Amino acid sequence: MRLIDASDIKSNQDYELSRPDVRARVMDIKAKRRVAIGDHLTLLFENRDTMIYQVQEMMRAERIGDPKAIRAEIDVYNELVPGEDELTATLLIEYEDPSERDEALSELVGLEEHMKMLIDGEDACRAHFDMRQFSTERISSVHYLKFELGARRADAIKNGAAISMKVDHPRLSAIARLSDVQAAALAKDLSAP
Repeated sequence: MRLIDASDIKSNQDYELSRPDVRARVMDIKAKRRVAIGDHLTLLFENRDTMIYQVQEMMRAERIGDPKAIRAEIDVYNELVPGEDELTATLLIEYEDPSERDEALSELVGLEEHMKMLIDGEDACRAHFDMRQFSTERISSVHYLKFELGARRADAIKNGAAISMKVDHPRLSAIARLSDVQAAALAKDLSAP
């Protein structure tokens, strides 16, 4: 998937005019890529469109207009644009009760060793977490992941293989099969130039 370039980004003024339409389109894209894994984990598979949206929203929220600052935002979000035969995702760990969330974030240390993508007919693909977000006492409630599929697994997804997400942490175990719509969205991302 092609990385974001400065030419892909609108000025804040131009973005504000198109924002309602852009937001509606990106919310539809995200809805097809959002996967609940049990009651407390949500994976949002990212693509170039979702990352351009994030850059635009950060520029809007922080009133960024300086070209160097815009380039810095692009560089940050380009880390989540999937490469060839790769999928990327944002993992949200969600607990409504703050004390329950604090306890869970301590108990889920080591989660990075316990999340896999299962693709019918292929060996499991372990999630690679951004280790800059970790400490030994607790984990963050938001993580950025990569699934380095390789050509064989990517081709299986593009050809319609069933996909599931599995978490087998001692404190949290869950499995979620992706719907046909979700699997098709990932196949489309893997086929994007």
